[in-house]
Amino acid sequence: MVQLGEPKSVKDVRSFLGHAGFYRRFIKDFSKIARPLTRLLCKETEFIFDQECSQAFLKIKEALVSAPIVQAPNWDLPFEIMCDALDFAVGAVLGHKVDKKMNVIYYASRTLDDAQTRYTTTEKELLAVVFAFDKFRSYIVGSKVIVHTDHAALKYLYTKKDAKPRLIRWVLLLQEFNIEIVDKKGTENSVADHLSRLRVEGDVPIDDSLPEEQLMAAKIVDRDFVNYLVCREVPSGWSGYQRKKFFKDVVHYYWDEPYLFRKGNDSLFRRCVAKEETEGILFHCHGSSYGGHFAVFKTVQKVLQAGFWWPSMFKDSHAFISKCEACQKAGNIMARNEMPQNPILEVEVFDVWGIDFVGPFNPASHGNVYILVAIDYVSKWVEAIAAPTNDAKVVLKLFKTIIFPRFGVPRCVISDGGTHFVNKVFENLLKKYGVKHKIATPYQPQTSGQVEVSNKQIKAILHKTVNSSRKDWSEKLDDALWAYRTAYKTPIGRSPYSLIYGKSCHLPLELEYRARWAIKILNIELSTAQEKREMDLHELEEIRLDACESSRIYKERTKAFHDKRITSKVFKEGDDVLLYNSRLKLFPGKLKCRWSGPFKVKEVLPYGAITLVNNNGAEFTVNGHRLKKYMGSQSIGEGSSIRLHDPPQA
Repeated sequence: MVQLGEPKSVKDVRSFLGHAGFYRRFIKDFSKIARPLTRLLCKETEFIFDQECSQAFLKIKEALVSAPIVQAPNWDLPFEIMCDALDFAVGAVLGHKVDKKMNVIYYASRTLDDAQTRYTTTEKELLAVVFAFDKFRSYIVGSKVIVHTDHAALKYLYTKKDAKPRLIRWVLLLQEFNIEIVDKKGTENSVADHLSRLRVEGDVPIDDSLPEEQLMAAKIVDRDFVNYLVCREVPSGWSGYQRKKFFKDVVHYYWDEPYLFRKGNDSLFRRCVAKEETEGILFHCHGSSYGGHFAVFKTVQKVLQAGFWWPSMFKDSHAFISKCEACQKAGNIMARNEMPQNPILEVEVFDVWGIDFVGPFNPASHGNVYILVAIDYVSKWVEAIAAPTNDAKVVLKLFKTIIFPRFGVPRCVISDGGTHFVNKVFENLLKKYGVKHKIATPYQPQTSGQVEVSNKQIKAILHKTVNSSRKDWSEKLDDALWAYRTAYKTPIGRSPYSLIYGKSCHLPLELEYRARWAIKILNIELSTAQEKREMDLHELEEIRLDACESSRIYKERTKAFHDKRITSKVFKEGDDVLLYNSRLKLFPGKLKCRWSGPFKVKEVLPYGAITLVNNNGAEFTVNGHRLKKYMGSQSIGEGSSIRLHDPPQA
């Protein structure tokens, strides 16, 4: 019985009286005894727990823990469990209903740990049921159990197929018991509600794990059923629970020399299969010409349709299908196969620039076909020039006439591996000024993703502003850059113009709609304008630090949102993997296999690149998102001579 301390608030008094009121029929003159406590519940009454209230509390408490409230179980009656969950604890009561009155057998409550307190309401309510069945297991095995809960959604979890894995696992835990869930109002479930409000320190954690073999079942092999059905012999050394479980299950079995049969829920008898035969049966029901390579559920249904049964058939089917080579090489690559994001975060403006060519554009504009775009990774400031070609001369022109004179020498430049960026001319220029050049490999093209986003936005602006002939796009380029620089950027929380100059950009509409008249005095008074400008410049460093912090938070949220949607991949040296053939996207084939291999992992490189070794010993590097682990293949072939009529080993 949980130790109850004296109430310290009106809420504690109300909770205690709700618990005790459930058993008021067992306590003589309950209303008279509880009168000092009920006075504390009146409105606008000061809470003073005096000696009279203390005596009433102790008297009711003594009556609660004395007979006839807690009674011994009656095995002929169905058990009833009342469960409830709160934010930090779960409570349960086991009892019988005799003459429409609840006779209590056991109280139980448990404080949740930090992880369980973050569960949803449905998860907490079902966890309370799992806790109750684990706590009262010795009473309710083999008996009908009626579960009272104030969460009606639990009644539909048995038929819900798309529930969370945790809920499905708990539902499987309860499959052993004969359960009937009844929805009960919280006001009628006061005892369990009271127990769920008690904090029990230092208690044992709730056991909600699945056993390795059968779900909540004793490890009894087929030969024990055979020996009992043939000669009525029960193995010695069993506990009382094992014997009770054995006699409950043996009624479903039938022995017909030399086979053992089991009667299923559909009233059909199926042959019990020995462990040595399961692999062959699964091959014929999954990988043969009439198997169809279906998933676990349909494969097991085909096994049952063929008239076979064994306890761990779902587990064995899942293990068999996971090693089927044809099934592993099926399917396409999806967004869930992407690798985790690794954002590039800088804190100084104009220290890191990303560059890339956009084009070719058709038609040409004044002889220009390409646009060379450069973007600062901190301020999102964009510079771009139109060019007739995409070679090293255009890159040198951008850096010598725009980047170096206006923004100084950067620490690093990021680009892809094109020949217009990877050449001796551009390399010598960067080496002369001590600039580091980072190249995005084909295995991780997202390295230069920032400039790719800018390219897309500039092309979208040009697409909506050019004339019908589309030959004036080079003339509209400066206006597109102006629009881009003055637009609000979510990662930094302001526009690039505001981050660089410390003030908003004055637009022509301010003169057109006379917005300047609102600050006419400020424009005329030079001293006031000078003071304001000095203040803005002093705040500029704080603005940039705030923008960097906003960018960091934005990238963390983006990474968390991206990574939670992908499947986790951990490759180690020596693993066998399958490689996705991306060429089939360009040259598709209806029945071609998109996965090749298996290959050996030789080295795991940073940022998602993996070095593989094929059967000939040749090495090559690929992006990790195009790989998946190879689980091996089954040794049974199409021409195997496995027989399906051997008797079980008794």
